[in-house]
Amino acid sequence: MNLSGDLPNWLHGLGYLFWPLLLSLWVAVGDVRTRRIPNYLNLLIALSGFGYQIGISGWHGAAQSAMGLGLGFGLLIIPYLLSGMGAGDVKALAALGAWLGPWQTFLLFFYMAVAGGLISLATLGWNRQLWTKIRRGWAILLNWILHRPFQAGVSVRNISKISMETKTIPYGVAIALGMTALYLRGPVL
Repeated sequence: MNLSGDLPNWLHGLGYLFWPLLLSLWVAVGDVRTRRIPNYLNLLIALSGFGYQIGISGWHGAAQSAMGLGLGFGLLIIPYLLSGMGAGDVKALAALGAWLGPWQTFLLFFYMAVAGGLISLATLGWNRQLWTKIRRGWAILLNWILHRPFQAGVSVRNISKISMETKTIPYGVAIALGMTALYLRGPVL
């Protein structure tokens, strides 16, 4: 069953990215307010994405949705395991992947990584910690390359503890900025 002939013209262009954009904005607002992305919201996004893809492309859409969900999860699970982000952020990218499919999910990951990096740099600059973190990171990298223990009592194994000294950022904002960039750039097939 293919419903694409019954859809308004705007859904054939950027329209299919409009709903994930709105949902990502909802994620960002909630993350800024509570520093959490609730499971019910991620579930709503994933199920609506599957429903949309199945309605548009049938089983092929379901497969694309499942691949996007799996890729979104896979791209952020390692940063989560290294304490670089919260579980809600991982689930949010996976849920948006259900809407987007694998290629658009990868583009969203790239855009949100750039946005997250810029937000992190701005936050460190605002808190006057940027140069301290750069110097510490450079020392860790240099000592790791030279296979020497870190002189200041910090080993490479404790890098996640170093990141905890800095206030966390609501990564839902980076997800929404990435989704905005994807929306403005348009579909890339």
